[in-house]
Amino acid sequence: MGQIEDLRIFVDIVNAGGIARAAEGKSIAKSALSRRLKLLEERLGIQLVDRRPGQWEVTTAGQELYQRALRLLSEAEEIDADFSHSRQSLSGPLSVSLPREFGLAFLQPILLRFAQEHPDIQLTLDFEDRQVDLERENYDLAIRISAQTSPDLVSTRLGSAGHQLFASPNYADRRPLPQTVSDLKTHALLHYGTGRKATWVFETDSGKETLQFQPVLNSNSGHFLLAAAKSAQGIVRLPDFIAAEACRSGVLIPVLPEARLTDWNLSIAYSKNRLINRRMRRFITAISEACLGL
Repeated sequence: MGQIEDLRIFVDIVNAGGIARAAEGKSIAKSALSRRLKLLEERLGIQLVDRRPGQWEVTTAGQELYQRALRLLSEAEEIDADFSHSRQSLSGPLSVSLPREFGLAFLQPILLRFAQEHPDIQLTLDFEDRQVDLERENYDLAIRISAQTSPDLVSTRLGSAGHQLFASPNYADRRPLPQTVSDLKTHALLHYGTGRKATWVFETDSGKETLQFQPVLNSNSGHFLLAAAKSAQGIVRLPDFIAAEACRSGVLIPVLPEARLTDWNLSIAYSKNRLINRRMRRFITAISEACLGL
């Protein structure tokens, strides 16, 4: 543990802004800290702090070591907390980024139950559709909806989110529903996304068909588009987790069910540089169990 303690002392010195201040804060002789820093530099063969007269500055190598030491010390504390309190209730912070629509439409009861079952976990849930940088923005976990996974992440597949086209019975009463992908060009199309033009790719019995079009309505809110489709404003493409209830109740009806749209991949991930802890493992298990069958 001597090497870990040397890194802890180095971090304390940098945080304090100098050896004298660090020594005062730790009630240790300044000479003792200075000697430990010098021994660390000799062992690593690099200068960590420029200590010329009238100057005290962390070197480039020192800054890199400082950042890596922070991560290592944090992980060491996580290990100690995990295994020394393994029989106690889970406690501590847990921050998760998750897609707004999927989180609120599908995961909300699971998230509430998790919070109730683990009151000592300080749970932070950020509902947003952008892909956060887990390491830079200090998130423990992120739930992702995407076709690909990043090599910088350790990912657990949760399932897939199916997509379909839907319209309201009132819309179908006003005009015949499309029978082919090409027929969609003559209809009012509502797009779940942004941009003046949209592309839908279908798998049909005759192969892949691509439809490029200008939506009559764009939105990054699936629930807004759901309301628009219910009010007969057009044909909408929505994930099943948003449209399922409206479809079951007959408020919406499927359009071109034989034309299959590519599913979205669902996963939960953490940075490969992050040491997983018991809180993260428990959350991953809870979400994975909730997503069985997707």
